[in-house]
Parts: sequence; C-alpha cells; structure tokens
Amino acid sequence: MQYRKFGNTGIEISTMGFGAMRLPQKEISGKSVFDVEESIRIIHRGFELGINYIDTAPYYCEGESEVIVGKALKGWRDKVYLSTKNPIEDASGDHFLERLEKSLKKLDTDYIDFYHMWGINWDCFNERIIVKDGALSGAIKAKEQGLIKHISFSFHDKAENLPKLIDTGIFETVLCQYNLMDRSNEEAIELANKKGLGVLIMGPVGGGRLGAPSETIRNLLHGKVKSSAEIALRFVLSNPNVSCALSGMGSMEMVEENCRIASNESGLSADEVADIKDAMNENKRLEELYCTGCNYCMPCPYEVNIPLNFQLMNYHRVYGITDYAKEQYSQIGMFEWVKGKKAEECVECGLCEEKCPQKLHIREQLKETAALLGNVKK
Repeated sequence: MQYRKFGNTGIEISTMGFGAMRLPQKEISGKSVFDVEESIRIIHRGFELGINYIDTAPYYCEGESEVIVGKALKGWRDKVYLSTKNPIEDASGDHFLERLEKSLKKLDTDYIDFYHMWGINWDCFNERIIVKDGALSGAIKAKEQGLIKHISFSFHDKAENLPKLIDTGIFETVLCQYNLMDRSNEEAIELANKKGLGVLIMGPVGGGRLGAPSETIRNLLHGKVKSSAEIALRFVLSNPNVSCALSGMGSMEMVEENCRIASNESGLSADEVADIKDAMNENKRLEELYCTGCNYCMPCPYEVNIPLNFQLMNYHRVYGITDYAKEQYSQIGMFEWVKGKKAEECVECGLCEEKCPQKLHIREQLKETAALLGNVKK
C-alpha cells in the first residue's frame, strides 16, 4: 500500500480508503439484510492490506453502516483513522452535537478522527454553519472536548463554489468527486492541496460507471491495465494533489483488486495522463454532438427525463458502458435521484424539439434509446 501526506494534519494516509456505503447483503427468510460477519471480514482484509482510513455516514446501508464499522474497528481503533458525517439539518450547534453523539454511540467509540459536514454547499455554509450558535460552534466545541480530531467537509455543490469553502480556512480536509468523466473539481483540488487541506476523492470510478467493462476506457492505456476500474483509479491517484481515493467496497474481490492497484508504485507518466485527458475531452465532444445537457428541452409535459435518457445513451454510444447504461435505464423513475420517465414513455408531441437550441431530432433519439437500453421495438 502507498501512503501520502494528508494535508497539514500530520498524518500519512493510505492512497486507498474503505468506503462503507455498499457493504454486502444476504437473504434471510426472503428478506435482504446486511451481512455483518462478511462486512467485518472484508473490512479487516482491507486493514490487513494496508488501508488505514475508513469512511461511513449515519444513513449509509439503511442506517447500519456506522454500527458495522464500529464492530469492525474492535482491535484496530488505534491503527485506523475513522471518518463519518453530520448532515447539518439546521443552524443549531446543539443539534450538531446531538447528531454527533448518536454517531459516537452507534460506532461505539470515544472520538472520530475526521468529522465531515456532509455534502454542504455555499448556501448551507452561510445559512447553517457560520451563523451564531450554528454548526461551526458545535464542531469547535466537539473538537475542544476531544470528540472529533479534525473538522472536514464533503462537497456536492457546483465546482465554482468549492474554492470558496476551501478559502474559509475552517476545514482541514475535503471530500469531493473527481474521476475520468468528471474533472470539474480539478483546479479546486490543486488549491486545497496548496492551502494544506487533505484531499479525499469520492466516486473515483464514477459511482460504478467506470468499473463496468469498457474497451473504450481500457484502450486509454492499451495493454497496460486489467480493467476499466484500474485505469480509473490509477488516473485519480496520478494526481499529486490527491491524498486518498475512497472506494465503496462490497466484496472481498473488490478489496483485493483495489488494494493491488493502490499498491502499484509505478504511477502514470505525465504523457500518459495528458493522452488520457485528450481522449476523454474528445469523448466529451462526441457526447455533446448528441446532447449537451443544457436542459432547455425540459420540462417535458409527459415527464420524460430527456437529459438523463440521453446521458445513459451516451454511456453506451461513446464509452461502451452498455450494461451499466441498461441497468440505470431500468431504474429511471424508481428512485429520488432518477426522477422522471424512460424514453419509451415519449408520446412524440414535439415540444422538446421546438425548445432545443441544437435542433436535435429528440423524438428519434428517444426511440433509439428505448430500443437499445430498454429493448423496446423502434
């Protein structure tokens, strides 16, 4: 395992972190439940292979992740850095401390090494965190009492707002998204490193997208990698401003593979990184030939999520991630984060084409999407 300086915290962190958000499940009496024993087994294997950072959150794994991680830390607590999160539900420092106490109880520990203000944005920072008696006051009290060691934040806002949060000087580490397909936070990551923040990356394989078999992705380093996931992880870890890549691991195979990749001392060369970026920029250009994602076509009066359908079609058409695209297509409308309807629900009213600044043949493209991803006859 490779280790890197974690900002100005004085800590050396493993380049692979264990994300405890996709722990394994098993079926009991026809019901799917989280497999505590197997979860602990794979977490311990990660520790044995050199991982010294584990990340969880109150709502991961239907609220069970913190409990399982707490059990897995028995015998390892002084060897592993623990991270969890506070959702900042209001502007109360007292409520911040109450939520912290709940996590400490579930984790069965006296302290948390890196406590993240969870998924904050610039508005949340100004309205709930730095106000009088807000979340920051609770975090400072918790640190003074030794309940947390470092004040951190995770980020899901627009890329332009990440530097603002970094420049506040309040936080010691940041957790943000960065991968082959989404490099929007790249400049802010460099800024964070220069300012002395430890940088953790979520979604290094694009939430599973880049882990799916794809010749397009593998050919970015033709003959030099075993899988799409390997090139995705090596690309992230080739960035000198990154301290650690977090991966949500749900099987022993994933743990072994990720630790093998993170233990590879031969990083990508500057030329390889440049070639990869050029290729991905060209892929992005091809994506935009089909749809730029501007959303001018929305809302659809029949609730078809046109941009999402086209994004999934591009995963197939541009990146060759067809199985992943089909799986995600099947889930449109089933969950909060995939709102709307599938391409096959289009009634061909044509309103979207009237609004499209690119003058795309949206109805025809929706038919193609339904035929390929939904196996609907065109």
